[in-house]
Amino acid sequence: MVLPGLLPRACGTPLISLLLVCCLLPPGAPGQQFPLKVEVQSPVVPAGGSFLVNCSTDCPNPNLITLETSLSKEPVGNGPGWAAFQLFNLTGDTQVLCSGFCNGVQMIGFLIITEYRFPERVELLPLPRWQPVGENLTLRCQVAGGAPRRNLTVVLLRGEEELSRQPAVGEPAEVTVTVLAGRDDHLANFSCRTELDLRPGGLELFQNSSAPRQLQTFALPATTPHLTVRRFLEVGTTWSVNCTLDGLFPASEVQVHLALGNQTLNSTVESHENTITATATATASIEQEGAQEIVCNMTLANVSWEARENITIYSFQGPILNLSEPSAPEGTAVTVTCLAGPRVQVTLDGIPAPAPGQPVQFQLNATETEDRRIFFCSATLRVDGEILHRNSSVQLRVLYGPKIDQAKCPQRLTWKDRTTHVLQCQARGNPDPTLHCFQEGSRLKVPIGIPFLVRLNHNGTYSCKAASSRGTHTITVVMNVLDRNARAVSIVLGMSAVLGVVTICAALLYVFRVHRHGGIYHVNQGSTSFPLTSRQPEESVGEDPS
Repeated sequence: MVLPGLLPRACGTPLISLLLVCCLLPPGAPGQQFPLKVEVQSPVVPAGGSFLVNCSTDCPNPNLITLETSLSKEPVGNGPGWAAFQLFNLTGDTQVLCSGFCNGVQMIGFLIITEYRFPERVELLPLPRWQPVGENLTLRCQVAGGAPRRNLTVVLLRGEEELSRQPAVGEPAEVTVTVLAGRDDHLANFSCRTELDLRPGGLELFQNSSAPRQLQTFALPATTPHLTVRRFLEVGTTWSVNCTLDGLFPASEVQVHLALGNQTLNSTVESHENTITATATATASIEQEGAQEIVCNMTLANVSWEARENITIYSFQGPILNLSEPSAPEGTAVTVTCLAGPRVQVTLDGIPAPAPGQPVQFQLNATETEDRRIFFCSATLRVDGEILHRNSSVQLRVLYGPKIDQAKCPQRLTWKDRTTHVLQCQARGNPDPTLHCFQEGSRLKVPIGIPFLVRLNHNGTYSCKAASSRGTHTITVVMNVLDRNARAVSIVLGMSAVLGVVTICAALLYVFRVHRHGGIYHVNQGSTSFPLTSRQPEESVGEDPS
């Protein structure tokens, strides 16, 4: 760049003009950038506490190092490349920010300070005075206060046994766990404990425990056994039935009888302390279809307890969902069919069959939009007043050639040199196509979908090609990479222009002096003159051309 008014003077005094141009050049490219570090003894501080923050940098010429915070602060010292501050009365998680300048460039660093507080109250809520054996007992622990909550865990205990470990959520936090009370829980102590884990912040694990509460349990012989069996049993499936009675002693003397209607079931009987359990396994047959009754009878010392359960054995066939071509080329007709057994009503993608026991079907043309479409067939069967459901699904794959979505693959990009970008480009097709982008001429390959460092050699036109066994699809992408040093290039071009002007002026001055002195001019060196003779033209005055 040449300032107005300097060009004529440059012709007469080329050295001075050159010096002025050099002086007007801006400084070179920025030097190394230095971070501004924020340091504390621990990023976790007790509520209401104070802490020391040190802002420091390795910059050789830093200035104006300061600290920004919502807390009260007091400078405690500074030196070359550092400044320390004492912060007071922490009342919550806060951010401290250090700032300064290095060679005119601002530096910033920040740190999150986490406040911690111990729980104000940890309490296990009162337990029932008496708890029946075999019934569920829900333990509840309340925790008030404590921070940070993300580091606070509540543990429910039976003696030293850990029953549950859960995060503290809400204020106050309430954590529950359900346990099955037993005879061995009688006079057992239950409690809860909080654990504030500050080890990630350089501190330790802090624990607070509630006062223990004692549980009293009781058990009486049940009037009837507990019978567990599914209400509906499908023909051909193997099922099991469990019959349990607690509170009997001695349990090993109990006689057990399990029967399905008039058929006695072979059962396995186990006893443990005061509990007895009988288990039988059988396979439902077509002859047993319909309403049936399961009976469990337990006898001890001429005293019997009995339980009965009504069940229904049914037959449920289907649904069977078929595609005429599970993998169909584009343009192919595909038939979708769903069928099931007698008395079963089927519905295919919302289209019901004409009547129970009949199939339903429809036909479609396989297109790209139908690829990966999932067809659903639901079947219903009414059994003993209840409606049973069963579903089936199948996916259609349509084979079609690759296609590059131009809306997701921009054809013109403008990026700066030495910046990180992601070339977003997607192709679809079945089978899944491969997608590559190569620079025309150099065959330079750029990654797709992942970050990469853009350089000047990435500038150019790229051919992005998707390919599969079904064909190919290609689009062109133009990548324009801007030089980050464009300003420096402009300055160099300006200097070259000035030097060119100076050279032309010097040449014109030389020609002018030679013409004026008839080919002879003098150069003064000190007090002595040296005549210098230039080469005379061939048509010199006074010579005969012949």
